Amino acid sequence: MKSMNLEQVSAIMDKFEKQFEDMDVQTATMETSMGQTISTLTPQDQVESFMQQIADENGLELQLSLPQTTAELKEKKEQDVLSERLAKLRNT
Repeated sequence: MKSMNLEQVSAIMDKFEKQFEDMDVQTATMETSMGQTISTLTPQDQVESFMQQIADENGLELQLSLPQTTAELKEKKEQDVLSERLAKLRNT
C-alpha cells in the first residue's frame, strides 16, 4: 500500500467507472434499437400464423386478440374488478 499512489489509483477507478457507465448506455441503446428493428421487420400475420400452428400441434387453444395498449390492459383490469364485485353482490 505504501508504494501505491492513491491519487493515481483513484483517477484510474474514476475513469473505469465512467467507461463502464458509458458502455451501459451504449448497450441499452443498442438493445432498444435492435428490438425495435426486429419487431418492425417481422410481419404480425406471420407471427400469429406461426403461433397458431404451434398451438394446433400441441393441442392448445390460442387467443390472439390480446389487448395491445396499456390503456386497454387497464380497462380490462377495471372490468374484471367490476365483474368480481357484481358477482359478489349477486351471491349475497
